[in-house]
This record gives sequence, structure tokens and C-alpha cells, in this order.
Amino acid sequence: MKIIADLQIHSRFSRATSNALNLSNLEKYARLKGLNLLGTGDFTHPKWLAELKAELKEDGSGILASKSGFHFVLQGEISNIYTQDGKGRRVHTLLLARNFEVVEQINAALLKKGRLDYDGRPIFGFSCIELAEMMKEIDDDIEIIPAHAWTPWYGIFGSMSGFDSVEECFKEQSKHIHAIETGLSSDPAMNWRLSKLDKYTLLSSSDAHSFWPWRIGREANVFDIGWSYDGLLSAIRKRKGFTETIEMWPHEGKYHYTGHRSCNVCLSPKESLKLSNICPKCRSPLTVGVAQRVEMLADREEGFVPTNAVPFRNIISLSEVIAGTTGNAVSSRKVWGEYYKLVNEFGNEFNVLLEAEENNLKKITTEKIAENIIRNRNQKIPFKPGYDGVYGVPVFDGEKTKGNTDSGLVSQKGLEEFM
Repeated sequence: MKIIADLQIHSRFSRATSNALNLSNLEKYARLKGLNLLGTGDFTHPKWLAELKAELKEDGSGILASKSGFHFVLQGEISNIYTQDGKGRRVHTLLLARNFEVVEQINAALLKKGRLDYDGRPIFGFSCIELAEMMKEIDDDIEIIPAHAWTPWYGIFGSMSGFDSVEECFKEQSKHIHAIETGLSSDPAMNWRLSKLDKYTLLSSSDAHSFWPWRIGREANVFDIGWSYDGLLSAIRKRKGFTETIEMWPHEGKYHYTGHRSCNVCLSPKESLKLSNICPKCRSPLTVGVAQRVEMLADREEGFVPTNAVPFRNIISLSEVIAGTTGNAVSSRKVWGEYYKLVNEFGNEFNVLLEAEENNLKKITTEKIAENIIRNRNQKIPFKPGYDGVYGVPVFDGEKTKGNTDSGLVSQKGLEEFM
């Protein structure tokens, strides 16, 4: 069975999330997107966990179902802020669990270390080593996945507080790490440049803080497995039935390039290194982006593909394509109108973006929107790269999209032509 999964989301109990983030809205917009499996997000928060127990049913498979039959897997995220090897570290980690009984044991163990009721992504002062030890003492089937691995401030490889390898972070517990989540500012091709990552499965998920279709499922994993936690673990740990990932183009991520937001300075790795990572305007240190960080750690040239690599496709959300074409805000009534016409005709957003033929698209929407959907599919839409917390901006016909569009897409050739 084809399963399209977004395994990293949040509830309304996490900071900086939508107040309307509930299971009903998550399911509604996941179906519109074309997802059929979601992480629950935030299973450590007592109020959210109570809602999950009330609304989701267990059947022994390890995959939960809503009352209308939509599937979820129990998922949480931990923030570890600590000192290791003489340096301050900040690492976010995803946890997947088989059932509510295991989640209760996880929460009981974490409560011995601190509170869980103040944030859906709780913060602890112990190391990732101790986190892995704790989880494996509870259940070997708890999956531990470093989240948004390259994010400067809170990724395992982040330039500001991270490590140079999984082994450096988890030490002897690295044997329990089977996958990393690559984050919005990198894609598999960038990670393939590091031979040390070949043994880790590369997962892609949205880290969504709202349910809107330009956020939820903006990155996703495609599996050919049955509805079971064991099947999901096998796909993650052995890549069995893991067919592809759906990715934002990394330049659209808000930490792809090196820069300084306050000074509106955005630099490629080559440009930044020439300046010794110092802002040319205010002389403050720049936020070193993912592209530069990958360059620092890479031992392969661009274009290398490992023999066991899972393929991927880059895409920009349908809402943003429509917004960029029409010049309207991504959340405007006009954009939603075109969005629903297309989704109602082709079933879901992923079908529109990845499968629908151009001639059929033109029967439903404007010729220009149809053309840009195909350009998007072929990675022909350039944008200005993201940096220092600023998302990359897609560019359609020489004009920026209006409003907070949240992402964009570019082919490398397109970027070079635009820059």
C-alpha cells in the first residue's frame, strides 16, 4: 500500500503554533494534501495526550486511527540543551512509539527529569546520550530520530550548537540511531555528500506548526508498506518499502544560505568564507547556513549518489504556485478558490503537483497556473534563497509572491540565472 507520511508535526500546545491545531483540522488538511499518515505530535504534553486517547483508536498494529479512519503514529519531540565536550549543545529529537502504554512510560521517565505541561516540545538539560539510554530501557522499538538535522540552532549538525557526526553526539548510543530528519534547508542530495551518513536513512517531514496545506506535508515520506508500526520501523531502519521522499527545494528553507537578517545580507558559502563569516555591514558574526555547513563536512563532490539511496522529488506547494502566478496572498480567497477547483478535480494536492497532465490542468484552472504547475514539477521556478530565519522567496515571471508564502522552489540552473 502506498503510504505518504508526515512524521513530524506539532499540536497547539507547542510554542508558536496555531490555536486551531487539533486532530480534526490535521486530518482535514492532510487529506487535502494527499497524506494518509501523520505523526500525532507532542505526545509528551498531558492535555494533548488526553485528546489523542479520546479520539484515536488502537488496534494492536501500532498505527492508530481516527473515528473516520485516518491514520496516525504516536510521535513527540524533545529539546535537549546541555554541555558536551566543552561546548553548549541544542538538539531536537523525534520519538516514535508503538502504543499509549509505551508513551506513558516515556512520559513517566521524563517527568523524573523535569516538567511536561508547559510546552508540547519540552526542554531538558540532559544529553542525547542519556535520552537514547532512557528510551531503549523502556522499549527497543522506540525510534529515536535527530530532527531537522542541519538547522543552525537546534540540529544535530547545526553550525551554532551541533556536532560533526551522529557518533560524536550519541557516543556509544549511536548504534540505536537509524535515521535522521534532513530539515527544510537541506535535501538528500546535500546529505549524500557525507559518506558518514550513508548508513542512516534520510527522512523528510514538515515540522508543521499549523495545518495549512502550504505547511503540513511540505516534506513527506512515501512508503510501500502495510498499516503496521513494524512495517514503518522496517522502512526506517532497513529502507524496506521506502520508495521516495517529497522535498522542498533546499534553497527555500530559512537557513539554507549564510546571512544576517538584520542587515539583509544573504551570502553563498563561497561568498561568506571570503568574509570569514563576518557581516560586511555591521561586522557581527553571520548565521552560518546549511549549505556552508554541508560544505564544511562533505567528503564528496556534488552529484554523488550512494548505491542505497532513496530517491526524492523537489516541489513547491500548490497554494504558493497559485499565489505566485496570480500575485495574491497565499491565504487569499482567490488562491483558495483555484486550489479547491484543482484538488476537487484531481483528488488531492500531490496528485495535482506530481501527476496531473498539463492539458487536463488547463481545463480546470487558468493556462498560466497550469503552466507554472508543470514548471514547478520540472524545477524551473527560481527564488531568492533563505537565510538567517528568512524563508526563500519564489519568483514567478520576475515578480515576488505576495504575503508570507512560507516556501519556494528553484532548480540549480534557475538559481544561477536568477542570481
